[in-house]
Amino acid sequence: MNSVTAPPERAVLIGGSAPKGKVPWGNECPGTKIEIRLKTSLKIALDKRGYEVLTPVQQEVSKPELDNSDLLVSAQTGSGKTVGFGIAIAPNLLPDDAGFGRADAPLGLVIAPTRELAMQVKRELQWLYAEAGVVMASCVGGMDMRDERRALERGAHIVVATPGRLRDHIMRGSIDLSQIRAVVLDEADEMLGLGFAEDLEMILDETPDTRRTLLFSATVPKGIAQLAKKYQRDAIRITTLAEKSQHTDIEYRAIKVGKHDGENAIINVLRYHEAPSAIVFANTRATVGRLTTRLSNRGFSVVCLSGELSQSERSHALQAMRDGRARICVATDVAARGIDLPKLDLVIHAELPSNHETLLHRSGRTGRAGRKGTSVLIVPPNNLRKAERILKSAKLNAEWGSAPTADQVLAKDHERILEDDVWTRDTNPAHEHMVSKLLDLYGAERVAAAFLETYTQKMSAPEDISEAYEAPARQPKKTYQDFGESVWLRLEQGRDDGLSPGQVVPMLCKAGDITKTDIGAIRIQGNHSFIELRAPSVDGFFKSVGPDARVEGAVVKQLSEAPNIPPADRNRKPERPLGRSNGDAPRRKSNFHPLGDAPKEQRPDRRKSDDRPKRTEKRDFKAKPKRAKELPEGVVAPFKKKDAKPAPSNSAPKPEAKPKSKVRKGASDPSKPMRAPKVGKFNSKKNKARREAAAMGGKGADSKPMRKRT
Repeated sequence: MNSVTAPPERAVLIGGSAPKGKVPWGNECPGTKIEIRLKTSLKIALDKRGYEVLTPVQQEVSKPELDNSDLLVSAQTGSGKTVGFGIAIAPNLLPDDAGFGRADAPLGLVIAPTRELAMQVKRELQWLYAEAGVVMASCVGGMDMRDERRALERGAHIVVATPGRLRDHIMRGSIDLSQIRAVVLDEADEMLGLGFAEDLEMILDETPDTRRTLLFSATVPKGIAQLAKKYQRDAIRITTLAEKSQHTDIEYRAIKVGKHDGENAIINVLRYHEAPSAIVFANTRATVGRLTTRLSNRGFSVVCLSGELSQSERSHALQAMRDGRARICVATDVAARGIDLPKLDLVIHAELPSNHETLLHRSGRTGRAGRKGTSVLIVPPNNLRKAERILKSAKLNAEWGSAPTADQVLAKDHERILEDDVWTRDTNPAHEHMVSKLLDLYGAERVAAAFLETYTQKMSAPEDISEAYEAPARQPKKTYQDFGESVWLRLEQGRDDGLSPGQVVPMLCKAGDITKTDIGAIRIQGNHSFIELRAPSVDGFFKSVGPDARVEGAVVKQLSEAPNIPPADRNRKPERPLGRSNGDAPRRKSNFHPLGDAPKEQRPDRRKSDDRPKRTEKRDFKAKPKRAKELPEGVVAPFKKKDAKPAPSNSAPKPEAKPKSKVRKGASDPSKPMRAPKVGKFNSKKNKARREAAAMGGKGADSKPMRKRT
């Protein structure tokens, strides 16, 4: 694969006189002997569009010797790639300047990763080939597939599509790719990253082998190289030198804000720059919704882009930005991928991106086609290290600072008022009478004050910003040499005496009248310990200890040199005597018994639980029938009702049965008051049956109906 590097300082002038270092239209460059030739229809379209010079990537792909070569182009976002490959495939689609003929099967195919980028490419190619009478068609997700099929049936010269939707049309047989002359894969690395590798291979297999294939990719990973090797023939690699310095037309600024001042800083940045169009990036849909509501309440004309919007809502939002009805767009990374908004001079990262590639892609929405742009990162205290790491990975030098204050925003408003071109324009004759009248009635001072008040009422008031929190600088790790000159002491107590470093420090500080900063290393041995003490504190220490040099009964001596002992291993586990561990000790039988309970002795006549035979089979108590009562021969067991009481034994004499009285119990006893029978539940089954029988005149017709509740 041949490689060509495009020098960024060379450009092609289209029409007019050529300044120094520029190449005039239709002439040759004396230094490189390259003739720049464009189709007449394309030249007219570029002149109408206001193009003065071609960008480096556009100039390289328009070389005559590359008309029939496959290209692998690497260029950064905003370098004019769309117009570049539109110029590159013109010799294949327009063999002569007669323009396009009747639209039958498509001649050119452009594949983009997202529907927004595909629609943007369609708009760019529409005006570029307008003079040639091009008919465009699009096949993108989110649109009505029936409308796309009808457009393909009517005929199209160039089709712009996304991989998934184009594959669906191929499977349904609604598109014919047999006459394709040129195929362009725009942002091929993004399509592979989104998992469209199989779709791209299937689409390219449906096109003729004689086609021309152009791959435009910001980077060339392994997947792109394999795709180029499989579907391109002797491809020429074109790389712009501007790629080495990412986004030279973009100024990066990192703003440190307080923990709760992020949204206030965004408002002040928008007010400070007052860009014609700005985009605010967030990481989640929830943040997009919250920022959209906040900015709308503050008086900004704002739209939002997120994954939850339908295609029609997204199209209306982008059209509002292009028409000027909205000035700010709040979007997520995925929703804003591939969009191109006119006069976008400001990009604000409300939340930091996850990596430096996303940062470059976000910032690439501005600084396009020679325009200058500004990318602002809002950095809270907890994301300071992350911001530094992302900027370092992207090889960007950002200007660190704080958010504009309210006074700075108002001062910038005053500068804009004084620099407005309204002061240099001629006065409208229709306003002269009113101007004279206002000056006569109120004077120049009152008129100027009224103008300022009217001007500021249209603007959102700036927010108050607290001072940004400065993260403390990382302290260098202290080393052993930082302790300074020291003296070693020997204490006649050690590990065998139960001494630990936590006990040594307060013991020495209390007895020697020193602080813990005067004590260095502590090495505890079996029956003694070594302590490092700062040299200036030694005399005062022994003076406080006294002539006997004892600290809580232990003798302290000063050593003439440092002891030869290895440093303590902080990962060493505490030593344990060999043999049985604490967990292996047998449990001792407790002699504790609850109050009043005596230990139960095993009865000698009762078998122990260990001596009982173990059952091997599981007993089935339900299957075993109940044991019948043994009766003498010839005697049949009487039938027993479920609730029958046991019959009395024959030994006791049976009492004489009293005749049953028809009088209710207690009626003959005048001492007991008469009680009415219980009514029961009114809607019980029994009472319902009584009422029905009484009403029908049946069996219970002669009986009186049940008395009603009172």
